[in-house]
Amino acid sequence: MRLGGLVLASVVLMLADGRFGVLGPARIALADAVVPVHWLGSAPQRLFAWLGEVLSTRESLLEENRALRAEALVLRARTQRLAAIAAENVRLRELLNSTAVRDERVLVAEIIGVSPDLSSQTVVIDKGRHDGLRPGQAVIDAYGLYGQVIEVGRLSSRVLLVTDAMHALPAQVVRNGARVIVAGDGRIDALNVDHVAATMDVRPGDLLVSSELEQRFPGGFPVGVVESVVNDPGKAFAVVQARPSAQLDRSRHVLVVTALAPPAAVEPSEPVDPPEPPGAAPQTPAATAPQAGVSRP
Repeated sequence: MRLGGLVLASVVLMLADGRFGVLGPARIALADAVVPVHWLGSAPQRLFAWLGEVLSTRESLLEENRALRAEALVLRARTQRLAAIAAENVRLRELLNSTAVRDERVLVAEIIGVSPDLSSQTVVIDKGRHDGLRPGQAVIDAYGLYGQVIEVGRLSSRVLLVTDAMHALPAQVVRNGARVIVAGDGRIDALNVDHVAATMDVRPGDLLVSSELEQRFPGGFPVGVVESVVNDPGKAFAVVQARPSAQLDRSRHVLVVTALAPPAAVEPSEPVDPPEPPGAAPQTPAATAPQAGVSRP
């Protein structure tokens, strides 16, 4: 009888939580309670990182400083050109009477926990309601769209990765503007590209960026790169797979897009032509953040 009662209670709780979310507050409270456990679990890694910084030699620090200075010079020169392009874009949008692009306000967060459940790809970050987070906000890293906030506690939040099987978002191909749906399939290194007609011009190597169709997150953030396109003569849609742009299994710090700032006038600054540092290879600017997010039914 006890076993039957427990099974019945489990089924009732699962149905109530799945359909009505009645256990949401309890789950958030438990997430706040285990924040110290996450911190203790990541303490050895932070300790080793701190010891590495303390024990670094003067020569290695000087070498790192020189490399960062060279990279900063190259990126500053490219920023000058990007400022001019942004100003021209603003003028063109005004001529076309189009909506101006808005900047994003972001908040730096650290990943303090990873879900051990292989069927749910989520991470825990150290920012929560106290820092202004709310469900639905986009999360990015230095390379692309990372995921979106799905559960917010007072001191921590849970982020659903773009590769989770329950996550999908509208995107478009940069090369020709074709609209697609990018969905996760449960693997950390793969994305499914849905609704690609057999006649649509999508090729391996195409960059996919987030779209503003949802009116939920700003568009233009890298989502992934198309890896394979398979056309079956008997099917109306192609089977397309992509590789995520974000470093989902390596990023330690992420950015949460907390708000959209009003568009500001962009004025091109004085051109800067810094000297090319000796031996410095051309740097590829880090991809700007991505976003979007539509949960699959």
